[in-house]
Amino acid sequence: MSVFPLKPILVVEDSVEDFTALGRAFRKHALRNPVLRCEDGDQALEYLQGYGKAVGWPQTLPAIVLLDLNLPGTDGRTVLSKLKQDKRLHCIPVIIFSTSSNARDIEDCYQLGANSYLTKPIEYAALEEKIRLTIHYWLEASELPVVN
Repeated sequence: MSVFPLKPILVVEDSVEDFTALGRAFRKHALRNPVLRCEDGDQALEYLQGYGKAVGWPQTLPAIVLLDLNLPGTDGRTVLSKLKQDKRLHCIPVIIFSTSSNARDIEDCYQLGANSYLTKPIEYAALEEKIRLTIHYWLEASELPVVN
């Protein structure tokens, strides 16, 4: 086990209901990483591009980003594109977590550099299982890059 604190998980989600459901699933599956929430794309970019500058935000980049597509202000596609074009941020895994199962949305996100695309299930049990698998794969099985 590392002596360094666990890196946060950044959830970019405008829906209170969806964020609450994610939080329950994270707790059930004993996610130890702190969870940060940005409610829109502008707030997410402000944190990621200037991490450590905003009062109360961690002075470290997240281990992964769970990104909704349909956000107020700057949408998820734009956030994804800007992250993947930024030399400091492009290695952070970005997992799209959207209600859209539209093939065009999925293809566009992978073209922009998404590391994974998950469709939000309607049933809570299915959501919980997707979160369990996501936590296991990205935070336990995968070797993530060191991004400072």
